[in-house]
Amino acid sequence: MIMEAIPFVLIGVLISGFIQSFVTEKWISRVMPRNRFLASLFGCSVGILFPSCECGIVPITRRLLNKGVPLNAGIAFMLTGPIVNPIVLFSTYIAFGNDWRVVLIRSGMAFAVALAVSMCVAILFPVLPLRVDERQVAAASETPVAAKPRPDASKKLGHVLTHAVDEFFSVGKYLVLGAFIAASMQTFIPTSTLLHLGGNEVMASLVMIGLAFTMSLCSEADAFIASSFRSTFSMGSISAFLVYGPMIDIKNTLMLLGTFRTKFVVTLIALVTLFTLIGSLIVGRLV
Repeated sequence: MIMEAIPFVLIGVLISGFIQSFVTEKWISRVMPRNRFLASLFGCSVGILFPSCECGIVPITRRLLNKGVPLNAGIAFMLTGPIVNPIVLFSTYIAFGNDWRVVLIRSGMAFAVALAVSMCVAILFPVLPLRVDERQVAAASETPVAAKPRPDASKKLGHVLTHAVDEFFSVGKYLVLGAFIAASMQTFIPTSTLLHLGGNEVMASLVMIGLAFTMSLCSEADAFIASSFRSTFSMGSISAFLVYGPMIDIKNTLMLLGTFRTKFVVTLIALVTLFTLIGSLIVGRLV
């Protein structure tokens, strides 16, 4: 799990360092829609441009929030980014036998769940729930000094690498601990025990949500595991597996707890679980 996740964590922390050094708060305020719904929709769509799995998306989101991105837009981006990027969609297409229908179900349900969760988060958390708000820290430590000359490109690249290294060690410990817990659960909880619980559509979706959380697969590879359940579960419950795992698993739950306050993380997990379950039941009815 660690070897699978590290390349994407590296991508994530490098993007985070780039955002810290090159993206200004003024630029973000200019491109970000003022309307709350449009901001969430914008956050859901931006994930298409970032080839990051759920392990690398947390540091990127934290950096964006500290740069002034609204919480609902940041959460929308964090939830959809690991699913709607081209690498994941293409792997889903291949895993399900070149079936575009599954790709559309996965991406469409991810958009819907992320949009619903982000709008709820905007209402429930008017104050940014970061454990450390770097903007407040910076404001508190500011002293009236003469304006410094803007660093040139080479210095900014050095800052990117410095921030990337700091970010990597910041989230890396949670990745290692999460991988250890996930591996332990996979070892000591037989998958067959969970599979026997899927007696009806609701229970089947909950079982697949539990499997997605427990297995903590990288979003680039989870579609191949999901396709192996086609003979056992309906498309509705499989869609729950495909959407829930990249949004919430053991690894990124620990990284979320290291970034956000506990109350926010618990609420976020509950909302993602609820809306994923509802979405899977709707898919099960329609397909």
